[in-house]
Amino acid sequence: MFTGIIEEIGKVKAIVRGGRSVVVDVEAAVVMEGTKVGDSVATNGVCLTVTAITPTGFRADVMPETMDRSNLGLLRPGDRVNLERALCLNSRLGGHLVAGHVDGTGRIVGMERDDTAIWITVSAPERILRYVIEKGSVAIDGVSLTVAYVDEEVFKVSVIPHTQEETTLTKKRTGEVVNLENDMIARYVEKFMGKKREGLSVGFLMENGF
Repeated sequence: MFTGIIEEIGKVKAIVRGGRSVVVDVEAAVVMEGTKVGDSVATNGVCLTVTAITPTGFRADVMPETMDRSNLGLLRPGDRVNLERALCLNSRLGGHLVAGHVDGTGRIVGMERDDTAIWITVSAPERILRYVIEKGSVAIDGVSLTVAYVDEEVFKVSVIPHTQEETTLTKKRTGEVVNLENDMIARYVEKFMGKKREGLSVGFLMENGF
């Protein structure tokens, strides 16, 4: 489990491609403190298991399921990635609960400066947008952000200066693919209420005490 508060920007050192999977070497320093083989490191929001400690960072396997759902298959040596170690139970939860299990990808379709903030507009498929709500949380490439606007095609987030400096988000360009993870609460509510196919409505939730 993660918080979506990025600890470090790492660099892809090397990639070995298989048939439908890859082995990735990531150059890192901060997230290596206390990290051992078998630990989890969120890489652009994807929970990866450390399979080896290297002289400059760590190595991890990216399986076909992860390749299908994320942007990790697009990475090349030299690319920068957001990194976060798994949450310790005695840590402050500064973002929101992020599982590192990416729901899918979106595409940056707009980026606009607003004083010190930068607005990022992301297009996403309906199966992801259905769980995105205004003032709710979403993880973009592993970064915990608050949704400021959402409609049937896109959502928008406002990125503060600190997040601009500490993550890769505002270094990206319009058209780039990003990993998206929904806040898990909405999916659990939908499942528990037995409305997987029909979806939820405000009226239904009010009738059932939400």
